[in-house]
Amino acid sequence: MIKCSVTIALVPEARGGPFVFWDDLPTACAKAAELGFSGVEIFPQNADQVDRAQLAGLLSDHHLKLAAVGTGGGWVAQKLTLTNPDSQERTRAREFVKGIIDFAGSQDAPAIIGSIQGRHGNGVSRGQALEWLADGLNELGDHAASNGMPLLYEPLNRYETNLFNRVGEMAGFLAELETGNVKILADLFHMNIEEPDIAQGIRDGGARIGHVHFVDSNRQAAGFGHMNHAPVATALREIGFEGFVSAEAFPTPDPETAARQTMESFRKYFC
Repeated sequence: MIKCSVTIALVPEARGGPFVFWDDLPTACAKAAELGFSGVEIFPQNADQVDRAQLAGLLSDHHLKLAAVGTGGGWVAQKLTLTNPDSQERTRAREFVKGIIDFAGSQDAPAIIGSIQGRHGNGVSRGQALEWLADGLNELGDHAASNGMPLLYEPLNRYETNLFNRVGEMAGFLAELETGNVKILADLFHMNIEEPDIAQGIRDGGARIGHVHFVDSNRQAAGFGHMNHAPVATALREIGFEGFVSAEAFPTPDPETAARQTMESFRKYFC
């Protein structure tokens, strides 16, 4: 069964980014449950910011699941990437991600590789960057497997990375990795920019899709833009997707309205 989650950001440096709830984890969890969400997706500063026992208690009290945990705090606060030309910095990035993997795994959730993937350029060829990326994903995918969870990789649009922008291209790259434990996070905002047909992009990812960012064309809540979500929902059913569709959206005009609109659209297209 497809489930719906909502994002909670805890990173001051990400202020103004596309996250529905901010800063106050207990209040955000309570509001998510009140509005009918099945889970929450957390964007922390690092693996130690959130007390694991406190989080487990909040999730239990509000009958929520932890849908996923982002690693972007390593990029926005420390500028860590898996494709940094400095080997020590690449190691720091991997260790940061491993910490998030362990934190997420303690709550049976996957970690997300998004902006921390990096890019090529400034003297680094695409081939070299992809070699470093493959090495990192092989190591981190296996580490995630030790927690019993997949690792999620998010193809971003061309303005945020020049590594992989389309879901189908990423699926081909993953097929060549030594690890089989990396899945794709299909973000509808990025797909709206890069995919000729979003629904076909979902089909191109197929069984490799493990998580979805459920938003609209303008990165607002689904229903506040011009995207047609019906074909997307149909494609997700066709590939047998049963994970979370998560609202990584701007809190426009305010967090509660954005969350309510997300749930209205989720029920329209998935229930």
